[in-house]
Amino acid sequence: MIFDWLLGKFSIDMGIDLGTCNTLVCVKGEGIVLNEPSVVAVHKGTSKVFHNGNAVGLVAKEMLGKTPGSITAVRPLKDGVISDFEVTQAMLAYFIRRVHGRKHFIGPRVVIAIPSGITEVERTAVYDSAKRAGARRVYLVEEPMAAAIGAGLPVTEPTASMIVDIGGGTTEVAIISLADISVCESVRVAGDDFDEAIVSHMKKTYNMAIGEQMAEKIKIEIGSAAPQGDNEPTMEVRGRDMISGLPRKTMVTSEEIRSALQEPVTQIIQAVTRTLELAAPELAADLVENGITMAGGSSLCTVISNATGLDVRLAEDPLTCVARGTSVYLENLELWKETMQSDADGG
Repeated sequence: MIFDWLLGKFSIDMGIDLGTCNTLVCVKGEGIVLNEPSVVAVHKGTSKVFHNGNAVGLVAKEMLGKTPGSITAVRPLKDGVISDFEVTQAMLAYFIRRVHGRKHFIGPRVVIAIPSGITEVERTAVYDSAKRAGARRVYLVEEPMAAAIGAGLPVTEPTASMIVDIGGGTTEVAIISLADISVCESVRVAGDDFDEAIVSHMKKTYNMAIGEQMAEKIKIEIGSAAPQGDNEPTMEVRGRDMISGLPRKTMVTSEEIRSALQEPVTQIIQAVTRTLELAAPELAADLVENGITMAGGSSLCTVISNATGLDVRLAEDPLTCVARGTSVYLENLELWKETMQSDADGG
C-alpha cells in the first residue's frame, strides 16, 4: 500500500472514458485534459500506426473514408467494447503518452469506465490493452455508475437515482441507490446505430451513398426524436449518386431523419421501460419525484418523458459525464477502490 502510494508520486494517475466514438482522459486535480475521437490510421494489414505513430484521434478521424489503399482508418471499438485489440493498445498507449509525458518513468494507475453488460473476455481485453499500453494498475468502473457520479446525482444516499447514458456503441440504463446499481440494462444500440439508420435512409430514399462523417453531421445538425414545431430544419447533404456514380447533393428535412431514427430510438425507450418495470416499489416511488437524468451524446428527453410519464432532464455537459465520474473515482481512489474491479483481482 505504502509502496503503491510512493510510486504514485512519480506518475500521473488518470481516468479514461474509453468510448466507441470518443476517448476522454482526465487527470486528478486537473479534470478532462484530452478529448479525441477513438480512431487510428494504420498501414493496411498491420496494426502499425501511420505517420510515425501519431495518426490517432482527430488526425485519424479526418482520414475516415479518404485514405489511399495502403492506409486504413480504424475505429478499434465497436458496441462499447474492443474489436481490435492491437489497435486499441496502440491508441491507448498514444493517449497515455500524450497525457503522462515521457518525463514520468513510472506507469500511471488508470480508472477505465466500461459498459455494464460486457463479457468476461471483453473485460480482460480492456485490462490487457491498458497494461500493455503502460498502465501500472487498472481499475474498472461501470459506465452508468461513473455517468451518475459525473452528473452529480446523489448516488450514495438511500434514494433512487436513474441515469440513461447514450454513448456511441451502447446505451446504459441504471437505477442506483446507496452507492450501488440496483437495476441495470445495457443495450448495444446507440449513436452509431443512429448514423447507420441515416446512411440507410439516404440509400433507400435518394439512391445516395454518404460516409459516416456526413451521417454524423446530419444527426447533430437536424436529427431529433421529437417534433420541432412548424419550423423543421433542413440540411444540404452531399454524397455519391448510386446510379450515375457521380457526386451530387440534395436537401433533407428533420422530419424524415426523425422517421429514419425511429427503430433505434424505440429500442432505447424499451430498455428504459424494462428497467423501470424491474425496480423495487420504493425505488420506483422515489423516481416519481427524482425523475430520470440523461447523459451521453444523444438526448431523447422528450420521448422518454412521454413514454414513462416521468420528468427527464439533461445532465450538465452530458458528453463528459462518464469522464468526470472517473475523475471523482481518482480523487477518492482509496475510498472507492474496493467497489471497483482491478487487475490485481486476477481480472
